[in-house]
Amino acid sequence: MIPELGHFSLILALMVAGSIGFFGLAGGHTGKTAWLAYNKPASRMLWVLIVFSFLCLLWAFQQNDFSVAYVANQSHTLMPPLYRLSASWGGHEGSLLLWLFMLTSWMTALTFYSKQLPERMLARSLGVLALICVGFLLFTLLTSSPFTRLLQPALEGRGLNPMLQDPGLIFHPPLLYMGYVGFSVPFAFAISALLSGHMDSGWARWSRPWTLAAWIFLTVGIALGSYWAYYELGWGGWWFWDPVENASFMPWLIGTALLHSLAITEQRGLFKNWTLILAITSFSLSLLGTFLVRSGVLTSVHAFAADPSRGIFILTFLAVVVGASLVLYALRAKQITSNADLALVSKETLLLANNVLLSTSMASVFLGTLYPLIVDAMQLGKLSVGPPYFNAVFVPLMIPIFILIGFVPVMRWKQDSFARIFKQVLLPLAASVVLGISLPFLFDHWSLMVAVGLACATWIILTAAQSIVQRHKKTNKGNRLPLSFYGMHLAHIGLAITTVGITLVMAYETENDLRMEINQTTQAAGYEIKFLGVTEIQGPNYTAQKGKFEVTKNQQFVEFLEPEKRQYVNSGMPMTEAAIDSGFTRDVYVSLGSLLTDQKNPAWSVRVYYKPFVNWIWWGTLLMAIGGISSMLDKRYRKKKLAQIQVANSTLSNTPTYSVGASSGT
Repeated sequence: MIPELGHFSLILALMVAGSIGFFGLAGGHTGKTAWLAYNKPASRMLWVLIVFSFLCLLWAFQQNDFSVAYVANQSHTLMPPLYRLSASWGGHEGSLLLWLFMLTSWMTALTFYSKQLPERMLARSLGVLALICVGFLLFTLLTSSPFTRLLQPALEGRGLNPMLQDPGLIFHPPLLYMGYVGFSVPFAFAISALLSGHMDSGWARWSRPWTLAAWIFLTVGIALGSYWAYYELGWGGWWFWDPVENASFMPWLIGTALLHSLAITEQRGLFKNWTLILAITSFSLSLLGTFLVRSGVLTSVHAFAADPSRGIFILTFLAVVVGASLVLYALRAKQITSNADLALVSKETLLLANNVLLSTSMASVFLGTLYPLIVDAMQLGKLSVGPPYFNAVFVPLMIPIFILIGFVPVMRWKQDSFARIFKQVLLPLAASVVLGISLPFLFDHWSLMVAVGLACATWIILTAAQSIVQRHKKTNKGNRLPLSFYGMHLAHIGLAITTVGITLVMAYETENDLRMEINQTTQAAGYEIKFLGVTEIQGPNYTAQKGKFEVTKNQQFVEFLEPEKRQYVNSGMPMTEAAIDSGFTRDVYVSLGSLLTDQKNPAWSVRVYYKPFVNWIWWGTLLMAIGGISSMLDKRYRKKKLAQIQVANSTLSNTPTYSVGASSGT
């Protein structure tokens, strides 16, 4: 009975979403008070219906209701309750319900934090989001309902994929989806502005904090997924250029460009075309990621579905959303004007170059991800595009971006001069070159790519530090610098720290595949790792062989590491659980393989890795997210400014428009 109520709740949600789509767009067009007033409470009701449906699914999992096909496929009575919870979104059908929950959560948040928005703008935006919700509700109800009953209830469930029975599944998909779906809000704002015909700077100001929030969630989600793969898969990889990984990375790149473009549109009223296109593209890439994961065109540990009919539905929905958006943009493009001039030497030009490079970087990832699929679809053979392509194409595009980042703090809006800029950056430029060349000598061997990577990272950090010091000197004691200023620099420094981690771990990591007997010792970068033996342990739904290794350095004890080789009861799939000794500048990583000889003279396959500075990759992304949060807390996004609201309302009421200026720390 409970699953049927969950399914019925989705049907009601479809009806409510459809009504919001109609009254939102019609109310935004006509301005009828009753139609405008309907959308806020209806959006909140839509969220309640989706939450109720989700709770019904959670109930089915916790009760081990194996008469529900999705529960029978994803759960098992021996699974710990926490993993039964995360199993509810561990498969295709449940992940779609999670997507709907995130989408309606963003809609509900918009109804509560939209006092500064004109009613007609809000109505249109909610209408657009509701129509997206309609598309996903139809997809769920017609092809992917998580509440479908089995004709004959299963006696026992198949259980969740052992690779997903990890705390990472509890946090990674929700955070990633919050980022994916969050880009629907600036998309909705962009479509609303195009529908109104008034594309001034006001909509950029309203979009910016929502874009920033989505970018923060996506940043943390990608980083968490990378760390999960690092410790879970057993071979120490943190990024594989897997197509599904790329599907989340592409909207992140365009979302980063969108953030910078919104800053220019808000500050100077420039690049409105860029900003609109980037807002449309960021969400379109999120939908593309949905297609890749759920269409069956990919074979990946991240992919959910292998049903082509589902892929056709998503592809059709993607074509409708992207096609309609681009047609609307084409119809309104002539009305998008800018009165400001663009000087060659200015912060605006630098940020434009940044956006071009970020978009080109995304295009290189897009090509490497989709080209093999296109070749396969045209039956031209099988083609594999892996790290060699991405390292050769993507990495060189990042170097000029890093160089431009260092110039951002010192360049002025509107007009600047090469002489003044050169004088400002001379010291950090010289220091970064010297440090970039010198620091690699501290490691095993000198490498040009290491020198370039460290020089770029040092350049970003030094210019950021110089900017902070100089701004403090120029700021009166009674005044405070805006949080967005600190947020910008924290995000850039975080990128530099991540760059250091990536550069050093790729250049200096070591890997040893060994055959080890008990009491045998091996070495890795000056550490001695002694194999002490293996014991049998019993888990809640698996048996495991747990190895024990003693790590020492210079005859000083460092740590005991206990990797496991697990065998899950329901699937029989063996899983490697690595053991990691993490430090500030390195990880010692050990994974236990299979027994190679009989029990009388046991020997095991063992992998030992030394990963220098690998944790800096995730510390840097965390700092980027903290920088984004700092920018979101800027008082400009928390204070209701009556004058700006009056301007925006007059703009959307077919009165003459003008730009809404703002001081920015960007």
